[in-house]
Amino acid sequence: MLPKCVGLSRGACVLGATCTFSLPVKEYLTEALPKQAAEWLPRIGSAVLVLFVFWLLAIVARKVVRKGGATAGIDSSVINLLASSAYLALMVIGLVTALGTLGIDVSAIVASLGLTGFAVGFALKDSISNLLSGVLILIHRPFDVGDTIKVKSFEGLVSTIDLRYTRLQRDGEKILVPNSLLFTNPISILSGSADED
Repeated sequence: MLPKCVGLSRGACVLGATCTFSLPVKEYLTEALPKQAAEWLPRIGSAVLVLFVFWLLAIVARKVVRKGGATAGIDSSVINLLASSAYLALMVIGLVTALGTLGIDVSAIVASLGLTGFAVGFALKDSISNLLSGVLILIHRPFDVGDTIKVKSFEGLVSTIDLRYTRLQRDGEKILVPNSLLFTNPISILSGSADED
């Protein structure tokens, strides 16, 4: 039902009603919006600055890890894993800090990240165990490619050492041994470069 308009056509009346309804929008644009902008712009600027600083720190950390790992003679796959982990960790910390700067309650986000990490860690515990064992094997080098080793019932020539598995060859057969098995059990080095040390 159109509002009562004396001496006006329907079109003019609708136009008048539209103008009346647009007054709150005009007030919002001229009064409330500038106040909100004045309140939020410094926060947004601070959050962007925090993200930028953490991004720079992440890049520097990645370069330092790569350079330090190469100087120490650590395997390139381990260096890349550590460099990526350092970069990702700093970026996540930067994002959480930036959200906190905006005034967002980050305690729920941090709690959910912790629960997610716990669930993923529990679900992938064997893979994570193999991965960490692979990192330690590649850093400490208890055996090397070309060595003949024996662990439990597995015996063969080491052809590759990966982050998750060590590949052995014996009589044309390829054996993938989980690194966690190699790290937690005694290893017999039957022949190879270890004999020369």
